[in-house]
Formats: sequence, structure tokens, C-alpha cells
Amino acid sequence: MSDRLEECFRTLKNALMVVIIDLQTSDDPQVIFETLNARGEPLLPADLLRNYIFLRATRDGDDAEALYRNYWQRFDEEFWRQEVKQGRLTRPRSDLFMQHFLASKQGQDIPIKHLYVEYRHWVERVRPFENVEEELATLSRQRDHFRRILEPNDGDPLFDLAVFMDAYDIRTGYPFLLSLLEAEVANEEWLAISDVLQSYLLRRAVCALGTKNYNKIFLSLTRNLRRDGFTAVNVRNQLLAQTGDSSEWPDDTRFRESWLNAPIYNQQGNSRLVYLLSRLNETFASSKAEGLTFSAQPTIEHILPQSWQEHWPLVDGSKGLDLYELFQAEEGDTRASMTRSRNAKIQTIGNLTILSSGLNTAQSNLSWSDKLPELMRHSLLPINQALQGLVTWDETSIEARGRLLFDRALTIWTR
Repeated sequence: MSDRLEECFRTLKNALMVVIIDLQTSDDPQVIFETLNARGEPLLPADLLRNYIFLRATRDGDDAEALYRNYWQRFDEEFWRQEVKQGRLTRPRSDLFMQHFLASKQGQDIPIKHLYVEYRHWVERVRPFENVEEELATLSRQRDHFRRILEPNDGDPLFDLAVFMDAYDIRTGYPFLLSLLEAEVANEEWLAISDVLQSYLLRRAVCALGTKNYNKIFLSLTRNLRRDGFTAVNVRNQLLAQTGDSSEWPDDTRFRESWLNAPIYNQQGNSRLVYLLSRLNETFASSKAEGLTFSAQPTIEHILPQSWQEHWPLVDGSKGLDLYELFQAEEGDTRASMTRSRNAKIQTIGNLTILSSGLNTAQSNLSWSDKLPELMRHSLLPINQALQGLVTWDETSIEARGRLLFDRALTIWTR
């Protein structure tokens, strides 16, 4: 033991270096710290901002320790330092919060790499706070708001919208949500705004319209509604004014065309389809039914399976072609045409459902007479119980169910 202690002592004596820098009154310790650290371990923007904010607090004669305990301490919890994925970026939650907070306040896009510089420039140029305590109180309050968005509780008025935006991976709307929370919008208005935004975003997703312009759209909403008022009417009017594929709000005609004919399964991820079908399922439940909760993520099931050739004859009774046979088929081949038509139809919303526990491959590919009882055994969801009693399931059935589901979709995602 004594030898190990001696070895530790020699290591500390020979390898540990302590540097003391005496500063003049005019020197800025934050600038010197950033310069010394430039080639060392990179600090999180939140670390740089903390140092910058508390340096100013000390200069102003504030009790920095009390300010830290009251406002900043929770930022140093592991939750905020944990790295999460946002788009193509993987960053600590504290960085993402600061980015969305600053974008919310300025109404413009903030590059995360320039977060510290942008924040410091904003504070020193605009002077949005009377003092450091007001600044820290605002950050603390908005931090709690951001956590409400990330971890919404059932019963919170923002729950439905937060769950939707998570399922559809739309993080660019977070600055707008922070602005709404800071404006203390009434619960009824929140729910109305949620309905408007979900309709706009879901219709665009179903119509396979891109998300590239969402950042600009939400920042524009933030700026304009801060001026005009955070109301559902103003949100709706702003979105109805959008034009072009990059930002328009699809009308019922375009929404219906994509709903009935677009290969929704290929276009949407699993989380999006689960959300969409779960909302549709609610329309089949009675008003007295309890809210639906899943112990595990539901699975998406093709009612007419993707591997259908063995047990699902074409409408004329003939067997469908496999991929190789389709490739070899001559132009004008009737079976090839019907096979391609079915392959397209089975990817539409009318042929998709959710199951609380999935079927295995053998069960999924069974003929309709054998598969229907398996569907009923694996799910008591109202959306699936509506299939009871159907003698056949084919392209005509898919089309009919697609129209039925669309009529219900219009009651949820109105324009």
C-alpha cells in the first residue's frame, strides 16, 4: 500500500500542472478561458452560456450561488446533458433547448454551432432582460416548458400535439410551442391550435409533401402571432395563406386522392402509421369507452398480405405473378396488369390496420377465411371489429374501407 501511495504522489508531483493567471481589471476572464480551452475538451454551449451569465451576475454584485441554486442547477442534471437525435444532429438536450429558446425569442433560425455567439450577441445588442436574475428566471421557466414538450403528460393540453410532433419527427415546431407556452395560452385555445396544426401537418404527410420548409413556416408563425395574438384563428389564416408544394395546406380533394391511392405504407414510417390508425380507431369506439393505451408499440398489418400470391387469387380466379414473372411478362398481359394493380392497392391506407400483438408470417399470409379469425383473436380494437362479417377481402373491399376511413379522417383533420 505504501508503495502505491508513493507512486501516486510521484505521479501528481511530476505530471500535475496548476496554472495561475493574474488578471488586470480590464481583462475578461471568459474570453481568456475560451482561448485557453480552444484546443482542449470542447464545452457544451450551455457550459459557455452558464459561464457567461454568471460572470455578468458576479460583476453586477449578485449572489451567484443563490442564482445557481434557484435557476440553473437543474440544467446540470444528466437529463439535459444526455445526447439525443434531432434530424441529422445528435446533441445534448441542453444545446437543443438553447437553440429552440433563442429561435423562439428572435423568430429566426439559429445555427447550433454558433449558439453561444448568437446568444451573447442577442443579449448585448437587444438587452431583452432588466437584469441577470430575470434572464435566469426566463431560462428556467422555458426549460420546464421544453421538458413538458419532450415528456408530455396525459391531460396536459399540449399532450396530443406533442405526441403527434414526436411521432412525425417534427422538431422544427418547438420554438413555436415554446412561444405558445410563454404566452400562457388558455387550454381551450391550445386544443384548437393543436387541431389546426395537426391537420396541416398530417395532410401534408399523407400527400407526401416535404418538410424542408417547416423551419421557416414555424418561425414565421412565431413572429406573426407574437404580433397578432396566439389564437387558433390566426394560426389557421396563416397556414391557409401558404402556397406551393413546399408549404400549402392540402384541400379535401388532394387529401382524398392521396388517401385512397398513394402507397402510404411505403411513404410513412411505422410511428406515423401507428399514430394515424390509432386516431382513426378512436372514431370507432363508443363515447363511453375508456381511452386506448398500449403496453407495447402496436404493429402495422396488411389485411391483404404483401405475400399474397399463394392464398389470394386475383379477381378472375387466376394466380398472381411473382416479381420474376412480372419482369418476364409481355406487354398487355392481363395477369401482370392485375398483379401490379393489386401490389399498388395493398400499400394504401384502406388495406392497413394496427394490432396490439402482431401475427406471425404464416398467420399473416393465410387466406381471408382463415386470417379473419386470427385478426379477431389478436385484436379487440374497434377499427378491426368493423371487419367482422366480411365474406371477402379484395381490391374493391380496400377501396370501400379507404373511403370509409377518409370520411372519418375528415372529422379529425378538418381544414
